[in-house]
Amino acid sequence: MPFRIRPGRTAALLLSAVLVAGGLSGCSLLTPFKTCEGTEARMKELESLPLLASPPPGASAPRTFDGVYSECADDSGDAWLSAGRAYVYPGTRQEVLDHYRKAAEADGWRFEPNPMFAQDTGDACFTQGEDGQAKTFTLSFPPARFIAEFYGPEAGAEFATGSGFDITVGSEADGATTSCWS
Repeated sequence: MPFRIRPGRTAALLLSAVLVAGGLSGCSLLTPFKTCEGTEARMKELESLPLLASPPPGASAPRTFDGVYSECADDSGDAWLSAGRAYVYPGTRQEVLDHYRKAAEADGWRFEPNPMFAQDTGDACFTQGEDGQAKTFTLSFPPARFIAEFYGPEAGAEFATGSGFDITVGSEADGATTSCWS
């Protein structure tokens, strides 16, 4: 006797297989699409975090860019909010890292080391808050050519004279817990 699957069960089996495969691969078709709509209050919270306005003594914003930049990106299916600043600093990367590590930890942020990548670049990442209020804080040292492309040639020249760095706070739109290095 041949094995037969009724047409109504074919769709159910196919859907079950897709959901199991998605779960095993870490992807899910059930994640709701999140947009930037209604995220204004959360964005203002990120923009006003004290770490964004507390550079090491002697640091300054590039002449071509002064202030906090912010954006909400929802093109990947999950809205991601971010706000940041760029600074030029006449000292070393280590001094910048030491300053932000001390300031972040004093404000309740947890350092998350990345043994594979960040040690070579000097980049650092911190997390704060539980599910619903979770945030990340990253410190990076982009090359002067990247800064020139993003902020303009004058800013790139400024960054080439010392330690140019970028600090960014970020969050899922709903504040879901996220990791620095995922």
